[in-house]
Amino acid sequence: MVNEVNVPYFIGIDIGTGSTKAIAINSKGTIISNSQSYYSTTNFKPGYSEQDPEMLLKTFVDVLAKIVADVKYAPISISLSSAMHGLIVIDNNNKPITPLITWSDTRSEEIAEKIHSSADAENIYKATGTPIHAMSPLCKIIWIRENQPSVFNAAFKFISIKEYIWNNLFGVYEIDHSIASATGLFDIESLNWNDPSLQLCQIKPDHLSKPVPTDFMRKNVLPSVANALQISNETSFCIGGSDGCMANLGSYAIDKGTAALTIGTSGAVRIASPKPIYNFKEMIFNYVMDEHTFICGGPVNNGGNIVQWLFKSLLGIPKPSVQDYQDLFEQIDSVPAGSNGLIFLPYLYGERAPVWDGRSSGVFFGIKPLHTREYFLCAAVEGICYSMNQVLKIVDSSTEKIEKLIVGGGFINTKKWVEMLADITGKKIFVIETEDSSAVGAALLNMKAMKLIDSYNAFKPAVKEIVEPNFENHKKHQENFLIFESLYPALKTQMHQLYQK
Repeated sequence: MVNEVNVPYFIGIDIGTGSTKAIAINSKGTIISNSQSYYSTTNFKPGYSEQDPEMLLKTFVDVLAKIVADVKYAPISISLSSAMHGLIVIDNNNKPITPLITWSDTRSEEIAEKIHSSADAENIYKATGTPIHAMSPLCKIIWIRENQPSVFNAAFKFISIKEYIWNNLFGVYEIDHSIASATGLFDIESLNWNDPSLQLCQIKPDHLSKPVPTDFMRKNVLPSVANALQISNETSFCIGGSDGCMANLGSYAIDKGTAALTIGTSGAVRIASPKPIYNFKEMIFNYVMDEHTFICGGPVNNGGNIVQWLFKSLLGIPKPSVQDYQDLFEQIDSVPAGSNGLIFLPYLYGERAPVWDGRSSGVFFGIKPLHTREYFLCAAVEGICYSMNQVLKIVDSSTEKIEKLIVGGGFINTKKWVEMLADITGKKIFVIETEDSSAVGAALLNMKAMKLIDSYNAFKPAVKEIVEPNFENHKKHQENFLIFESLYPALKTQMHQLYQK
C-alpha cells in the first residue's frame, strides 16, 4: 500500500511479441524501476506464428510483480500497451480454444488477396483504417471459419491478448479503441464495430468485446490477481492502447513535422494526425490513439530479423554477441555509401508496407566481381534503410513535411546504422534516452487520464544524440534508391512463381 512516505508512481506495461516490458515512473517523469521477460513464438508450419495465451498472462503477472517487489509498495495505477493484430478464440467457458495467432501469421494471405481485389476493398480500408492484409483479425477470422469450422462454431469471443489479460483482471471483455482500430473490424470514425466487416466474417458484435476509450479505467481487480501482485483493490488499471500508438507517445513523436521510426525485429514509421490519412494503394494505417489523435503510417516486416539472418546464414553465427555486432558494423564501415551499386531488396519474410505482399522475397541486384562479403553485408543493412525510407516518403507526401525523425528500437545502439539511416533519408535524426517507448507511452496516457499532467509533452526526454545527414552520401544513396523502388514491381511475377519452391 502507498503511504505518506512513499512517492506515488505509475506502471506502464507493454505486452510485445518477443517479451513483456514494464517501467515504473513517478509524477516527475523519472523512471524508478523496470522489468522485462522474454518468451518464444511457435512456427510449426510455414506462415504460422502462434503463442500460448496462458504463458503471456503468467509473464504479465510476473513482470508486474517484479516491479512492485522492487519498488516495495503498490503503484497508483497500471496502464497497458500490447501488440496489435493478434487473435484468440474463446469458448463459452472463457477458455482459449486456439493459441494466440500473432500479427506475423500469414496463413490467411489468400483471403486477404481476395478481399483486396473485391469491389468493397477500399471502403473497408477507409472505414476501418486497417490495411487489408493477412495480419488483420478480419482475415484471420475468415480463415478459421473456412478451415476450422468446429472452432468457429464453438467461438464465444474473438479477442486479442490484451482483452484476454483484461478479462483475467476484471472478468469482463473490453477492448480499447486503439487495438480495435487495428482489427479491420472497427469503424474508426463512429467508434463502433463495422457492419460490412462483420458480415464478411459472418459474426455479430456480441462475438467481440465492448469498445472503450484508451483512457478507460477500472478498479477492484480480482482478488487472486491483487494477491499475486501485492496490490490493493484501490489500485486502478488504465486499458491503454496499442504498442504503435503508445510508442509515439513514449518517444514524444506527437508534434507536427515529427515522425517516429523504429527498427526492432520489424520496423515502422508513424506520425500523429488529427484525422486519418488515407492511401489505399500503399495502405497507410490509421489507428486511434485518443479522441483527438490518430497514429498513421506504415509497418515493415524486415528489420533486425535481416541482420539475424546475415549472422546465421552468411557469417555462421546463430547467436551473435555484442562483439559480433561490433565486428559486423566495422566491416560495413569499410564499404562506400551505396555499396558500389549493389542493392538488396530485403523482403525475406514477405512484406507489409508499401507492397503488402506475403509472397515477395529478397533480392541482391547489381552484383559485380568487386563485391566481396563486406559489400553484401553493407547492402543488406542499406536495403533495410531503403525500405524504411520508402515508407517514410509515402507518409511524408501524405501530410505536412516531416523535418524530424525520432528513432527507437535495438538499432539505435549501433551508431553506424543510425548514420546510414540519416544519410539515406536526408533527415535529421534524434536519438532519445528513454526506456521502452510503448510502456512509457502507456504510463503517460494513464497520468493524463488521471489529470496529473496536462499534456503528453509534460516530460521531455534527454536527447542522447542528434545525427545530421551527410549529403554527399545522400546523393549516392538516392541513385540506388530510385533503382530500389523499381525492383519489386519488375520482379513481382517472378517472386510469386518461386514462392512455393
